[in-house]
Amino acid sequence: MIVKLAETNLKTKYGTYREVLFYDGQKESFALVMGDVEGEEQVLCRVHSSCIFAHHFNSIECDCREQMEISQQLIQKEGKGIIIWLDQEGKSNGHFALLKSIEHKRNGLSQAASYEAAGFKKDARDFSPAAKILKMLGVASIRMLTNNPKKVTTLSELGIRVMGTQPTVL
Repeated sequence: MIVKLAETNLKTKYGTYREVLFYDGQKESFALVMGDVEGEEQVLCRVHSSCIFAHHFNSIECDCREQMEISQQLIQKEGKGIIIWLDQEGKSNGHFALLKSIEHKRNGLSQAASYEAAGFKKDARDFSPAAKILKMLGVASIRMLTNNPKKVTTLSELGIRVMGTQPTVL
């Protein structure tokens, strides 16, 4: 179950979004919605997990901040779209796992392999809240801004019509 808690307009350097806050009994998630998306087909959609390093500390060791900026630019260009932000730091292993994995990543392992080398799951994220949010927003189908097949598969299995993907590059 997921419930809508609140909404407001949010002005960004990439246009004005409607921020809609959701709660599933444990975590808050939110959707940034540009334009009218209810009943719309092939709405651009980015499902994005939190990343303290990139979004708060401007780290250059990952591309999370750039992925968010590019997604906002593409949505602004299209005039409508959705960004769903999920509280899943460190691929949902937590910030401690991220800190413990850094040494492995700096030694050449991928981020997923670094988590495993540090004793955590390579990707513990759950994208089902995003599917619930998209259903609540009434979107008919989406075009995902991602290169992660797990996001596409999970949303599709949960009844979201994913009509394709678009990489987050300009």
